[in-house]
Amino acid sequence: MSVATAFAINPGVSLRSADELELRLREIGATRYHNLHPFHGLLHGGKLNKGQVQAWALNRYYYQSTIPIKDAVVISRFRDRDIRMEWRHRIEDHDGNVGSEGGIERWLKLTEGLGLDSAYVESAEGILPATRFAVDAYVHFVRDRTPLEAIASSLTELFAPNLHEERISGMLAHYDFVNPEIMSYFKRRLEQAPRDANFALKYVREHATTPAEREAVCNALIFKTNVLWVQLDALYHAYVSGHIPPGAFVPEAS
Repeated sequence: MSVATAFAINPGVSLRSADELELRLREIGATRYHNLHPFHGLLHGGKLNKGQVQAWALNRYYYQSTIPIKDAVVISRFRDRDIRMEWRHRIEDHDGNVGSEGGIERWLKLTEGLGLDSAYVESAEGILPATRFAVDAYVHFVRDRTPLEAIASSLTELFAPNLHEERISGMLAHYDFVNPEIMSYFKRRLEQAPRDANFALKYVREHATTPAEREAVCNALIFKTNVLWVQLDALYHAYVSGHIPPGAFVPEAS
């Protein structure tokens, strides 16, 4: 039986085993991941103007640039050297290393390609308040909850590759101000995200050994989907509905 069939037959999967945990996690992704948000439909369908796309890239930079900080906190939670070594490459994936470009640099290529000043982007001065609150809450979560929950919160990466593929094809097809070079972040994550997700999934399957621990893992993933969802809520409210809060980025009139 496929996972999709299992969802259709039994959407209320119990948590008596690792297999049932994985089914519940995939159900959470199928119903709560931010690929379902209306803002993504507009972004990938070419329905936004350049200023709205700039606002998305600017706000998302704060999330991207905070990921290695989050991952450094996750590493600090573990005495197990093997886990720290496994998790460490995530920081290098985003920060880069000597002679190698990281995800943050690739995201700055995107914002530069969209016409935003890099110093302004890196300052985070123009981001929405909800972006800052949500992203900072993610760091606090991995700091304050159990190490198991800290790893589980990263499991949104299970669902990221399909979203990245949709984003690459949709944005290249619909926006004349987007080209393949500035979309390099997403192309690289098509390789990185599955590797990271597979490790995290294996970890929670092996270390969440009671129904209570499995429930905590599921709640950690729900929390993370909320972190991603609320950022898009804020973008929609500000740049689609037109309620830009004081101090936030204001696109040039198009």
